[in-house]
Amino acid sequence: MPLNPSLKKVMVIGSGPIIIGQAAEFDYAGTQACRALKEEGIEVVLLNTNPATIMTDADIADHVYFEPITVSTVKKILEREKPDGIIANLGGQVGLNMALALHKEGVLEKTGIPLLGMPLEAIARAEDRELFKQTMQELGEPIPESAIVHSVEEALAFADSIGYPVIVRPAYTLGGTGGGTCSNENELRRIVTKGLKNSPIKQALIERSVAGYKEIEFEVMRDANDNCITICSMENIDPVGIHTGDSIVVAPAQTLTDEEYQMLRAASIKIIRALKIAGGCNIQFALDPFSKKYYVIEVNPRVSRSSALASKATGYPIARVTTKIAIGYTLDEIPNAVTGKTSACFEPAVDYVVLKVPRWPFDKFVFGDRRLGTQMKATGEVMAIDRSFEAAFLKSIRCLEIGIIGLRLPELQEISDEKLRQRLKEADDERIFIIAEAFARNFTIDEIWEITRIDKYFLKKIKNIIDFALNLSNKPIDRETLQEAKKMGFSDLEIANIYGKTEDEIRELRRQLGVIPTYKQVDTCAAEFDAQTPYFYSCYEEENEAWHDPQARKVLVIGSGPIRIGQGVEFDYGSVHCVWALREAGVKAIIANNNPETVSTDFDTSDRLYFEPLIFEDVMNIVEEEQPEGVIVQFGGQTAINLAEPLNRAGVKILGTSYDSIDRAEDRHRFDAMVEQLGIPRPPGRSVHSVEEALAAAEAIGYPVLVRPSYVLGGRAMEIVYNPEEMEMYMQTAVKVTREHPVLVDKYLLGKEIEVDAVSDGETVLIPGIMQHIERAGVHSGDSMAVFPAFDISPEIEQKLIDYTIKLARELKVKGLINIQFVEFQNELYVLEVNPRSSRTVPFISKITGIPLVKLATRIMLGSSLTEMGYQNGLAPQPNFYAVKVPVFSFNKLEQVDITLGPEMKSTGEVMGIDRSLKMAIYKGLLAAGVDIPKNGVIVATIADRDKTEAIPILADFYRMGFKLICTEGTAQALAQIGIEVERVKKIAEGSPNIVDLIREGKVDFCINTLTHGRRIFSDGFQIRRAAVELNIPCLTSLDTVRVIQQVVQEGDYLDSNPVKSLQEYVQGR
Repeated sequence: MPLNPSLKKVMVIGSGPIIIGQAAEFDYAGTQACRALKEEGIEVVLLNTNPATIMTDADIADHVYFEPITVSTVKKILEREKPDGIIANLGGQVGLNMALALHKEGVLEKTGIPLLGMPLEAIARAEDRELFKQTMQELGEPIPESAIVHSVEEALAFADSIGYPVIVRPAYTLGGTGGGTCSNENELRRIVTKGLKNSPIKQALIERSVAGYKEIEFEVMRDANDNCITICSMENIDPVGIHTGDSIVVAPAQTLTDEEYQMLRAASIKIIRALKIAGGCNIQFALDPFSKKYYVIEVNPRVSRSSALASKATGYPIARVTTKIAIGYTLDEIPNAVTGKTSACFEPAVDYVVLKVPRWPFDKFVFGDRRLGTQMKATGEVMAIDRSFEAAFLKSIRCLEIGIIGLRLPELQEISDEKLRQRLKEADDERIFIIAEAFARNFTIDEIWEITRIDKYFLKKIKNIIDFALNLSNKPIDRETLQEAKKMGFSDLEIANIYGKTEDEIRELRRQLGVIPTYKQVDTCAAEFDAQTPYFYSCYEEENEAWHDPQARKVLVIGSGPIRIGQGVEFDYGSVHCVWALREAGVKAIIANNNPETVSTDFDTSDRLYFEPLIFEDVMNIVEEEQPEGVIVQFGGQTAINLAEPLNRAGVKILGTSYDSIDRAEDRHRFDAMVEQLGIPRPPGRSVHSVEEALAAAEAIGYPVLVRPSYVLGGRAMEIVYNPEEMEMYMQTAVKVTREHPVLVDKYLLGKEIEVDAVSDGETVLIPGIMQHIERAGVHSGDSMAVFPAFDISPEIEQKLIDYTIKLARELKVKGLINIQFVEFQNELYVLEVNPRSSRTVPFISKITGIPLVKLATRIMLGSSLTEMGYQNGLAPQPNFYAVKVPVFSFNKLEQVDITLGPEMKSTGEVMGIDRSLKMAIYKGLLAAGVDIPKNGVIVATIADRDKTEAIPILADFYRMGFKLICTEGTAQALAQIGIEVERVKKIAEGSPNIVDLIREGKVDFCINTLTHGRRIFSDGFQIRRAAVELNIPCLTSLDTVRVIQQVVQEGDYLDSNPVKSLQEYVQGR
């Protein structure tokens, strides 16, 4: 069937903010979908709340709605836009759940608007645990013994009948949320309670654990004519029991016999046909390593994280093809955009090894529970491609940017064999390094297999790497040895460490001996046809497939690597817009990146893509291969900025702001000298190298102080310290971050935090706007709510902001973007930090003002000026509406992590609320971020003594608004003094029923808890906050946020009557 002619306008439901379990893969899928629709001449309406993504740009969809993804919002948009169809299977779990909710409330029936592509029945059969079980039984496909439960009692009864361990899987959730493996009754009670709370239909599946089986995934595709193909098989290195998002995954599957492969492939096709899925679908199997027995574990009837991996691993654009199928095409009618010759019903062929390795947030959450299970914990992932498993594996470790050279961690070399065995048993994020250490101590493959059940094939590969490393120093450094080491995947730095030389010496020697990388193409067809795609990976073989046009102007853009806390999809946004601006200016755009989830690594974003680690050696190899006229490091976050110094040293031209200027902003002494010379105030501070110096500096400046290492992104290891004991603790636990860089100690000013993004050509400085944070200084800017335009600053302060920004940009000779953070304290403006690069608020500001910041910055790097492009110096005209950026956290996925906010960033994503009224914009933002604000109900408050004077009036107002207050003794007494009697509750140590009991029993709607200082890990406050998070109860730790929510609750009734408007209408002032 060709295109359905009745489709003139289609609505796409996006996936909302980035959380653990739902990352940038949906930005990439959604962007591909919107573009695939637009090229057919279809008008696109998009509902999504994430301002950081390419997908929500005004030119990707015709009408972009930044409204909370709720049924009432969708109803309003459907009434207003009257689309001819809805696509919901590209917005992850959020999109699917919304499709079901619309069906349940009769909206689809009433409006007569069809769901395109994926039939509702298929979604229900795959997602609803009961229907899924029934369908598999009808097909004769084996699934583990299981029972559907709606209460803890039912779960316990079933577990008793089949025996432990069992796995809990809540229905309609994402990333294993609320699920887990339970080996006894206590664990089952705890996990089922949490799981039922997380499931929108309060249902969970309890099943027999098949832990230890191989986990295999197939990515399959089907159209309305029942044509089916498999795109890619994938194998998790970890056996079943660890969420696939937390597993190292290899494609194609490595350890299956041909018979096993065909058996699972046939089962996949049978299942997708029976479910009548149209588009891409991911099926997970558990395979017994000793017999051909297998179970179907899960079917995802949507584009998923694995689809992003399969898409990037094979070059097959799954989301694009899924969209074309949704609007009526069949596979044989869709051209394969990669080869340009074949159609989309060709199964891709792969002649290389692809590895995906997760990136975990435990460098941020030092005290978090690092053990891996069925609940996903990784924030992002990297992908590496090479000719052998070993080389791809070592390449992927380099991509993670965790400062590890090779596979042996120095801290693991200290622990005893006994401890090592113990850690092999309980998988955590360092598992692979623990296995490597065990091999270095002569453990055998069989011993490790007995404990971990990781297939011996993979263990043998890891052993090969360790054996090679241990024997390398006995070999002479000649061409043959170097060629062999490079083919195995060893970096110059690791070879240098083994031989006691420097990285530069090895690099020089390698080039003299002619050991240089060759680049191979990813072409979907194993070179059977000539491919048009410019998509490459490096290896050390004979033939180089990268061809060059000697006449072309070309520029290399450094991407931002894996998504992690502090460096999210915002930086991918910058890289993509930079590439588009280069292409528009007629310059060949080359990008280096290794994140399979993003738009920047899509096959048609740039003129040429290199899937490589973003470290000096690999980037320098690309520079030598391509010989670009310059390299752009401004848009790839700290990853790219860190490359400025070594590239500059190697004589590579950095386009835009010079390396010297970057260093002047990052180096403490140079920065201090600069702001002093410009006459710009900043909080007093010093840099120190030891505990003694730190204590002396804090004493001189006066507590509280803000301490942090120099050169950091996302506030890593940044803390507010209130006394000498805390200072000593900080210096012991955090400072191993950077030995060669000092630690900075600054006076902490509790004032109003204000942030500015600007673009400069060295002379003219354009300030698109000023953002004001709702939380006072001390909460990381990525974790605070930011309002644009600023709503509460005096004309004098505004003038200073403009003057200081222009002075700093000119002094640093900024060519491109600059981000500056200020604090207003006692009517004076202080500068906190200056970043001469793209920041995480650039996408947010670009969308609201309609000023294409990244494009302007890129044009400036190519030699244009702002005046030529029609912009003048100073503050741009401000919009007549408010936009609020609200952070989104993934605390319920990470156990034992404290949720209090401070200078260290903890949020994984953000949403945006827009409205003419500031309070309404905040309300929409909070709602979109999943903070469900009750209009009445029970508030539990525990307030630290130093916050009581500020908090008591707020609590009194809540009381007058009809909320019921429950407080601990001290807070209750303070309220009694102003004549308000509230219910009192015990602290944890005072016995039961205490606060945590009330929260666990579901008797609380809302928590307010402010910190008492002294960071004991299991204090009362910590337990209260964790209990609230695990049961999805809003828990606020900043009084600024509480005050805003209070004002918003008073306005909350108007949301339903509030009309919706698209971003385009707001920006154009309609």
